[in-house]
Amino acid sequence: MLTVFCSPARYVQGRDATMSLASELSRLGIAGKALIIASPAARKALEPVWREAFRASGLEYAIMDFGGECSFAGIARGKEEARRVSASSIVGAGGGKTLDAARAVAAELELPVACCPTTASSDAPCSALSVVYTEDGVFEKCLYYRRNPDLVLVDSTVIARAPVRLLISGMGDALATYFEADATIRAHRRNVAGGLSTIAAAAIAELCYKTLLNDGTLAVAAARAGSITPALERIIEANTLLSGLGFESGGLALAHSVHNGLTAAPETHDRLHGEKVAFGTLVQLVLEGRSRSTVDEAMGFCLSVGLPLTLAELGLESLSRETARSIAERAVAVGESAHNEPFEVTAGNLMDAIYAADAIGAAFKTGASS
Repeated sequence: MLTVFCSPARYVQGRDATMSLASELSRLGIAGKALIIASPAARKALEPVWREAFRASGLEYAIMDFGGECSFAGIARGKEEARRVSASSIVGAGGGKTLDAARAVAAELELPVACCPTTASSDAPCSALSVVYTEDGVFEKCLYYRRNPDLVLVDSTVIARAPVRLLISGMGDALATYFEADATIRAHRRNVAGGLSTIAAAAIAELCYKTLLNDGTLAVAAARAGSITPALERIIEANTLLSGLGFESGGLALAHSVHNGLTAAPETHDRLHGEKVAFGTLVQLVLEGRSRSTVDEAMGFCLSVGLPLTLAELGLESLSRETARSIAERAVAVGESAHNEPFEVTAGNLMDAIYAADAIGAAFKTGASS
C-alpha cells in the first residue's frame, strides 16, 4: 500500500489576513466572480472588509447567507445560488459547518474553493471532506473530495474576537489528532487520504499535541482578553493546520467515532464538535489501555482549558444503558473510524470504556479540586 499525504494548496494566517483574500485568489489564478457562502456572524464582521479587498483587486463577488446545518438540503441551496450568480469560485466564511457546505458546493460544481474560518473551532478548513448532518443535527455521512481547498485563509484578528469557547472546542478536536494518527499507524490502516501515513504526518500530529500542552492555557488567556499573542497564533495554527494535516494524512480512529455516536443523543446537540471529540479521546485512551500518566496528562490538559471530562458535561448526567448502547452501536457502525484501532472495537467494550472514562474523569476533577 502506498503512503499518501495531502494538504491545501496555500495556507495564509495572520492579523487582518482578510484584506488579502482577493489578492490571494488572484495569486492562485482564480478569476471571475466568487460566491462567498457566509455565516451571519461572518457577514456582519467581514462584509466591509470584503468590499474593500475585492474593489482593490478588481474581482467580483456575491454573498449567500448560510445558517444551520451542513445538510444535503443546505448544499443544494448553495449549488443553486452559485449557478444563479455564475460563480467561478466558492469562498466559505464562518464556522466548520459553513466551510463544509462551501467545500461540498465547490466539489459538486468542480470550482476552486477558499476556506476562511472565523473561529479556530475545528480542523475542518484544510480538509478534503465535509461532514453532513441531518437538519436535526444528527451525523449522517462524510463526503470525500478529490483535492483539498485551493486556499485556507485564517484571520487572527477575527479569531481573537470570537467566543473563547470555540477556540477551546478547537483544541478538543486537535487533542484527538495525535492519538488517532498513532492508532491508525500502529494498526497499518489507511488514512483519510486513502493510503498509509507518512512520517511527515506522524510528526505533524505529534507536534499538534505538544503545541496544545505548551500553549493552550496561554492562548485561552489571550483570547479572553481579545489579544493576539504568539501563543494564540500557535494554537490557531495547531487547531487549523496541524490538526487538519494530522488527522487527514495521519488517520482517524475511535475519538471521532465516539463523537459521531454521541450525536445520536439529543442531549448533546448543544455541545460543540470539539467538546465531544475531547471526551471521545479520553474514551479512546481508556479502551486502548494507555498508561495512567498519559491519561492524566490528557485529562489535565482538558481541565486546564475547560474541556469536558465527564458525560454530565455533555448533557448526559445519567446515561442509561439503552442510550449508551445506541451511542456505541452508532460509533462502531460499518465504515466508522473506530475500526482503525489495532484491535477489535465492539459496542460492548466501547460501552464499558465510555462509563469508565466518565468515572475516571469525575475522580480526576475531584482530586484536582481537593
